[in-house]
Amino acid sequence: MKHILFGGDGAVGRVLAARLVKDGEDVVVCDISKGDVPHYANCRFIDLDVTDKEHFAKVDIAADDMVYNLSAKTLSPLQVRANRHAFFWPVNYWGTDNIINKMVDSDATRLVHYTTDMIYGHTFTGPLTEEHPANPLGDYGLSKLKTEELAAHWRKRGMNISIFRPRLVIGPGRLGILSKLFKLVDYHLPVPMIGSGRNPYQFISVFDCAEAARLAWKAGVPNEAYNLGSDNPPPVRKLLRDLIDHAGSKSFVLPTPAWAVKRTLDLFDLVNLPIMDPEQYLIADEMCILDCSKAKEQLGWAAEYRDEDMLIAAYDEYREGLSSSKNEAPVSTKHKATI
Repeated sequence: MKHILFGGDGAVGRVLAARLVKDGEDVVVCDISKGDVPHYANCRFIDLDVTDKEHFAKVDIAADDMVYNLSAKTLSPLQVRANRHAFFWPVNYWGTDNIINKMVDSDATRLVHYTTDMIYGHTFTGPLTEEHPANPLGDYGLSKLKTEELAAHWRKRGMNISIFRPRLVIGPGRLGILSKLFKLVDYHLPVPMIGSGRNPYQFISVFDCAEAARLAWKAGVPNEAYNLGSDNPPPVRKLLRDLIDHAGSKSFVLPTPAWAVKRTLDLFDLVNLPIMDPEQYLIADEMCILDCSKAKEQLGWAAEYRDEDMLIAAYDEYREGLSSSKNEAPVSTKHKATI
């Protein structure tokens, strides 16, 4: 049996591949780029674009193989409205369709697939369970929701597909939109919040995401969807204040009227000068907390990393990247955290 990771050179894929290799498993990583990481000495790599059907001829999938779909286009880099469908759908939806069709042709039936909490849209009940209504607010969430519908179709035909819906994934290699926040802190500028900042914001570590995928395999790949998020996320303003203190910055958090900021961001988006994606800012002041009890009860999974530690570790990675490129002298990084 092999473990085949599509999109396996991404942040979560690298952690998962390394853990499986360490456990003595036969691992194949398929991606459009190959990083310089130690576990490639003990597993195979295939240069593969999930949007190109012809590339799948490179992959030999056996009926008993375990397949993971970690390939995705996310909300970073920021896209203008006119480009969003063409940016998200080829990889997120059609790439998933290509992976499943290759599995069907190979009689393989076990898939772990990642979507996103963005399929939910606005929060109507909380904490959000997996039964919360799905009403995505843009092409990213919609493209992922449609892959869940695709999975439901193939489950009826005998496939086992475990779906994970993570909150904002951070960790090594996953800075994304956080780099904008870190620049404000570095330059001692005010850090605006959408709303009062009393609502919590929930992250999930790349390490916890990878462990969830491994546990789904160990559990026999249940035909279920699972939320993934941290435990006890703090209010946004505390999260940001802790980061500012850690950085030794003179920045301060700045509450704003959420309705006014959202309408302003709507206007910038309308004229193709987006500052944030609507799928991010439209829910920024909501009590959007994922209930992860289902993954805990059925898979024995638990989030290991705290939001405060994850954000600080991401900031330290950002600073190290700046220092290595000699762009500027580093700001103080006292009390360094790691994940």
